[in-house]
Amino acid sequence: MHQEAEAIASVEARGPATYDLVIRRAHVFDGRQALTGLYDIAVDGTEIASVSAEPLGGRQEIDAAGAWVVPGLIDTHVHFYDVRAVSDPDSMRAFEEDELPGRLGLFLDHGVTTIKSVGDPTGGILATRAGIAEGTLRGPRLLATGCGITGRDGHPAATVFSDNPWARERFTGEVGSVQEIRDLVHHLADRKVDAIKLLSEGACAHSGEPTYLWQNPAFPDGVELARLPLALLRAGVETGHERGLRVTVHTTQQAAAREAIEAGADGLEHGVTVEPLTDRSLIDLMLEHGITYTPTLWIDDAHPDARGNLRKVSRAGVHIALGSDTFSGRGLFGANTLEEAELMVAAGMTPTQVLAAGTSRAARQCSRPDLGAVAEGKRADLLVLNSDPTTDIGNLRDLSMVILNGELTVDRRRPGRTTPIRDRWAPARQGRLGAAATALPNAADRSSISSSGTECSQAVACRSRRSAP
Repeated sequence: MHQEAEAIASVEARGPATYDLVIRRAHVFDGRQALTGLYDIAVDGTEIASVSAEPLGGRQEIDAAGAWVVPGLIDTHVHFYDVRAVSDPDSMRAFEEDELPGRLGLFLDHGVTTIKSVGDPTGGILATRAGIAEGTLRGPRLLATGCGITGRDGHPAATVFSDNPWARERFTGEVGSVQEIRDLVHHLADRKVDAIKLLSEGACAHSGEPTYLWQNPAFPDGVELARLPLALLRAGVETGHERGLRVTVHTTQQAAAREAIEAGADGLEHGVTVEPLTDRSLIDLMLEHGITYTPTLWIDDAHPDARGNLRKVSRAGVHIALGSDTFSGRGLFGANTLEEAELMVAAGMTPTQVLAAGTSRAARQCSRPDLGAVAEGKRADLLVLNSDPTTDIGNLRDLSMVILNGELTVDRRRPGRTTPIRDRWAPARQGRLGAAATALPNAADRSSISSSGTECSQAVACRSRRSAP
């Protein structure tokens, strides 16, 4: 009782409670750099109201006791639906009811507060996004491109989904003409996707050979692919920009990366992985166009040149965003994001550079200037870490608390390390991600999620909707 009275007296000594929540006396990485000294971070509603070296008062207070506060992590390249398990309406429904809620929660449990899906079934992923936004699903903020757009018989249609035609029609949009790609981009924009993803290639083109082969350990003989023709690539980028959407392109080779940049792409998914990056003019082109390079080492570290290529572009000053390419069946959602961060450091980036890649630079990639920073006016997505991540990126795993949209959603505080949240005036508000948010979608929600249909292929087939400019 004596200690509790002292704590309350200390709060009252700081004057009237101005803010909903104050995290007191924390070291801060603000999304770009570590600030010197200790700070109080005040939250009002869903936003950060102040970052102050002077003490602040709040209706609720958390004594960080010198712990670290960093922006919530953003993973810009995720495949959320299980491409192996989803092959018909029944398996789709089973995934959404039995697996989806728990997998969303895994991201929060590892400090990932925003994810960007880049190739999931459009109807399903957008319904999931809506469920999270409405509070019927507990999970990180979800951004989505809908289906990935590729050429006829391109990747991943003819590779990952070669034996799963039902999923192929939903996870991918195969196009064969300028009009088809324009129609599909317009269709996705009408559905309010957050960005557009184009796939220019599968993986490895064999030098000097006439065929273009996609190679992967799962396909030891390789798969002959059709590249997305340059005219279609340009039309897809142009149409996305006409609709105000950022367009990123899946590449793995230098030639494809150059082609994508010259077509007007905003970012490269994977970048250059299957060969050494030897063309300095390509790096200069990335800098000139403000390209964001997403290395996805979690999946591409098997390529011997992937780390060295990341090191080259990072040292040159190219914008780097964290994106793991995580998918169902390997590792653990959320944990894979942390592994990506560690691999980026192993490739030669500093912990501070990787933290920026996973926060402010990732927010730039997602066209979300409200995210990725500990600063006044930004969204209150915050992690409290027990150890300094700017000296050891592995300390992202030493997680104490996750705050999403101003609400405490994960609490792992160690006894004696921090004091409880202390509400001065009223009982703590029911969090928007409280008990109701952990419930499964109701029957109507499940129906809307599972009714994604074959909309990508249907949109391509419906050519009369719009005429090409």
